[in-house]
Amino acid sequence: MKKLQYQNIFLIGPMGAGKSSVGKHLASQLNMDFYDSDEEIEKRTGVDIGWIYDLEGPEGFCKREIDVINELAVLPNIVLSTGGGSIIAVEVQDALKKNGLIILLDVSLEYQHSRTINESRRPLLRVHNRDEVLKQLYLERSPIYESLADYRVLTDNRSVYAVTEDILRWLGKR
Repeated sequence: MKKLQYQNIFLIGPMGAGKSSVGKHLASQLNMDFYDSDEEIEKRTGVDIGWIYDLEGPEGFCKREIDVINELAVLPNIVLSTGGGSIIAVEVQDALKKNGLIILLDVSLEYQHSRTINESRRPLLRVHNRDEVLKQLYLERSPIYESLADYRVLTDNRSVYAVTEDILRWLGKR
C-alpha cells in the first residue's frame, strides 16, 4: 500500500491520557509511521525509563527526551506520542510547532488516577502521594499543553477508536 503524505502529528498530554494507544491506531488509519518517545529512549539505551530516571535523574532523562524528540520530529509522515513532561522543554515545544500538528489528548484527574493506578514504570508515580503528584503535574503542565495544542480531545471514558475518529474528523476539516 502506498503511503500518503500527511503533516506530522504530535500527541501531547498527561500520562494516562492514551497517547501511545491512540497514536498507534491513528498512525495505522493514516498509513503513517508511529513513534513513542519513551519507547525510542528505551530502545536506544537498552533499559527502561525508570532505570534511566534513577541513574541519571530527571535532568539526564530530560536531555535524552529532548534529543530523541528533536530527531524524530523532523522525520516525514509520522505520528509521535510524546512523554507527558517533554513539553516543558522549550526545545521540544519549538520542534513540535515547526514540524507538524499538535493534538492534546487530555484526561481528568479522576480518570488519570484510575488509568495509572497499577503503573510501576512511571518514575514520577512511585510515591505514596500519587494524587497530589498528579494534581501538581496537571497544574504545572496544563497551561503549556493548552498553548501548544492545535486541537484538544478529552479521552475520559472513551475508547481508542472513538478518540481516533474525533481526530480523523478534525483532520478532514482542515
